[in-house]
Amino acid sequence: MITKSEILAYFILFLGVSLLVFTFFNAFQFLVGVLEFPPLGDIEEIFGEVLAPLIETCIRIMYLGIMGWIGSILTVRGIQFRTQIREQEIKKK
Repeated sequence: MITKSEILAYFILFLGVSLLVFTFFNAFQFLVGVLEFPPLGDIEEIFGEVLAPLIETCIRIMYLGIMGWIGSILTVRGIQFRTQIREQEIKKK
């Protein structure tokens, strides 16, 4: 018989794994994108054209890092929670 705590453990585990899969899918889509370099010209124009994509890239990398971190934490907590439930069931028998 499945208890509420087991359902919660599986939900947390599924949520963490799905967040990790989503993060890795986003990272793959991000890496597949084509990088373009602006033609050489005025130094101010070059910095203006290059700096905006670099800032956007840094924001995306931080976003993916945080999502991966949270996903891994949820996955580990779900596994720990399920393991504790199983140990309690074994002790009861």
